Amino acid sequence: MYFSVKKVEPQTDYSLILTFENGERKRFDMKPYLDTGIFRKLRNAEIFGSARVSFNTVTWGEDIDFDPEVFYEDGSPLAD
Repeated sequence: MYFSVKKVEPQTDYSLILTFENGERKRFDMKPYLDTGIFRKLRNAEIFGSARVSFNTVTWGEDIDFDPEVFYEDGSPLAD
């Protein structure tokens, strides 16, 4: 099942609090990805903190985005 990201809140520990179109909220840890390819740029806290929702997922600037299905499938559910 695919759910669009509707809200992102970047955290100082390199995780994201995500709200999906179905109302679910999840925490997604980006740290495992920060040593891979273009995601290395996100080690810069200012760039990481610039996360925003665009086209149903999270983007950082013009050249970095992430698969929303991975966010949903691998994110940890948050209590309401």
